[in-house]
Amino acid sequence: MRESIIAGRELPELSNGEIARYSRHLLLPELGIDGQRRLKAARVLVVGTGGLGAPLALYLAAAGVGTLGIADFDFVEESNLQRQVIHGTRDIGRPKVASAKDRIKGINPHINVITHNTALSSANALDILKNYDVVADGTDNYPARYLINDACVLLGIPNVYGSIFQFEGQASVFYAKEGPCYRCLYPEPPPPGLVPSCAEGGVVGVLPGIVGTIQANEVIKLIVGGEGGGAVPDSLVGRLLLFDAWKLKFRELRLEKDPRCPVCGEKPSIRGLIDYEQFCGLKKEAAGEPVETITARELKERLDRGEPLQIIDIREPHERAIARFPQSRAIPLGQMARRKDEFDPGIDAVFICKIGQRSVFAIRALREAGYRGRLLNLKDGINAWAREVDTALPQY
Repeated sequence: MRESIIAGRELPELSNGEIARYSRHLLLPELGIDGQRRLKAARVLVVGTGGLGAPLALYLAAAGVGTLGIADFDFVEESNLQRQVIHGTRDIGRPKVASAKDRIKGINPHINVITHNTALSSANALDILKNYDVVADGTDNYPARYLINDACVLLGIPNVYGSIFQFEGQASVFYAKEGPCYRCLYPEPPPPGLVPSCAEGGVVGVLPGIVGTIQANEVIKLIVGGEGGGAVPDSLVGRLLLFDAWKLKFRELRLEKDPRCPVCGEKPSIRGLIDYEQFCGLKKEAAGEPVETITARELKERLDRGEPLQIIDIREPHERAIARFPQSRAIPLGQMARRKDEFDPGIDAVFICKIGQRSVFAIRALREAGYRGRLLNLKDGINAWAREVDTALPQY
């Protein structure tokens, strides 16, 4: 990075109260008065106020970023509170942007907070992102990551990236003006369902705190610049930082710009935002044979009538220990195709997972293996059963 991303902008003065608040920054020669004034002049958008977005927003607010945008369309749930520390128990059911704004303003009333209570899409992303100097990506899905990347490349602004899963995290800065973009690292998304979400695979609560604060650190460096606003030393532009929280190990990979990249390469073919759900393969099911579903209440009625059913629980053993489904048989997803002869094609088979996503892939695997019996997916998984039928069962 040659200089601060807001180099040349007129910088606001600091009040006496702000000087007192940021005094520990001002004592650092790498930041000083001018660096703090740059932070006050900067506009940063945090996309997502979940595991990564929580520490991002909290620390950027505390650091004195003058305008902080937060974008999210979700509501606070109890399962969020294990890691999304910007929200509290009393916020359950509130829009995440409302809860986050209250917490941010409680930390630093000097900053301007702009809420975007909407899902970023190809229709609105450019209009939202163009008002910011840097974007910090706290999302948890591939369509959003590719959307943010492409929008940042088209607008010429840096994208401070982070991702987490179970005990592992990644962080980088994708800035096409200075180095590679996200597509240079991941030209294509993985096949749908290959990588479980945190909702299905889990995540240790401290991991997003570590990765999110690394992202916040990179945002601050981009804004402040090096000494006197010059080059930023050791930026994550062109570097991918890998972190394993369980083994407590960091690794680093050097990233190179791909001259064939379709969005930031020498001859880009992407000159506008595309359909990212389709790009990531999430609309293919509509074109093929649909997966038939059964609701929790419908399943309960059929069980009460004594109808013969094959109930297949594809969850891992540690998940079944949390909440067991009655009358079910455990068959792991990876064994489904080779164990198709254990099924009776004359009896309906109902497939169960946590939230009704992995079980879809079990049904597809059986179909591809040639099974011709009727296959039903429990809509919204065992959590729906716990919510609508057996309320004594925990939701997780």
